[in-house]
Amino acid sequence: MFQYLIVIEPLGLLYGSAGRFLSPENLVGRSGSHFPPSAAVISGLFAAACGNAAVQDLQLAGPFWANSNEPQNFCVPMPLNFLTHTPPHSAQKQLHEGHITARLTWDSNQWQNTEKESSGKAKTGGWVAIEHWQTLAKPLTDDEILSLKGRLPVYADPWKFLPHLHPRLRDTERRVVDPEDGQGSLFLENSVQMHPETCLVYLSNLPIEPGWYRFGGEGHMVDVSCHDLSQSTQILLQQPVGQCFALITPAIWGSNRLSYREPIPCNRVTDSTVWSVATMLTERPTPFRYRLGNRIDEDKNDIHEPHQPKLLSRGRYAVPAGTVYVLEEPLEQPWQDWSIEWFPKEGPSLKRWGCGLALPLG
Repeated sequence: MFQYLIVIEPLGLLYGSAGRFLSPENLVGRSGSHFPPSAAVISGLFAAACGNAAVQDLQLAGPFWANSNEPQNFCVPMPLNFLTHTPPHSAQKQLHEGHITARLTWDSNQWQNTEKESSGKAKTGGWVAIEHWQTLAKPLTDDEILSLKGRLPVYADPWKFLPHLHPRLRDTERRVVDPEDGQGSLFLENSVQMHPETCLVYLSNLPIEPGWYRFGGEGHMVDVSCHDLSQSTQILLQQPVGQCFALITPAIWGSNRLSYREPIPCNRVTDSTVWSVATMLTERPTPFRYRLGNRIDEDKNDIHEPHQPKLLSRGRYAVPAGTVYVLEEPLEQPWQDWSIEWFPKEGPSLKRWGCGLALPLG
């Protein structure tokens, strides 16, 4: 299904806000930060470059990142059943590498942790290179896990936020414009500076013409290139996920109104789920919006007019990348063969954007 690697290299800063702004009535600051951009943003880039008719069969997945000189070995989120020790993120010029200290295993009753190394505080999260996934999927002993130190690095985020305040000043006074003038007063842009030797990576089933594109808000420019996806990654994506697997992209399950932690049939009449989940390791769900709604009056009548902008409609919550599922019965098909009925649909199915892309774990 995925045949191409879309590589995005920033030409300066990138946009890291999630649509929120700073004003006297809405002081949110960094709470509006969001990075890296979801696959839905790449879908918009394809539609703008190729036209809406050309992207009806588009299939994407991401976000990931990689070293610019080695994009095929891109990094994916570390499964949450691995405990890692990673140096704190800072503005240094080198990528921060950590290592795995322990692995949590499910024994039908509880998660077992047999951590032997106690130097520093272990945590979950981080990024791991895709070429090391087969090693993570093997059943490893504690000694074998510790022997990976130095051979299987865990990376921190290769970017940092640089907030910029954009006030609109009066022409004759050193003060911001009164919000009553209809122009607002303050706008906080959460710009993002990536490590100079890294790039963003997304998977696609369609190619895109290389070149410079506007990407995200505030007119930021990026250099986009397209590469054939390596055969080893294609083989990995074609493996059945089995009984234990991890998400490498956020997942949105449920109906168009409700969010669940696992898939449900789109044409369901009960609360039955597709999977029989024995247990799962996850974190706090992440907000996700993908719909625009019309304006509604007090009587709930649609009063939207063509020249008016649409409003953000009901938000959704995504199961974060890195979540680990353990099922009662194994799934004998890879993610690309999962039924489209498992995914919510609002216009295109969310499977178009790589919702819940999963890889097997041992």
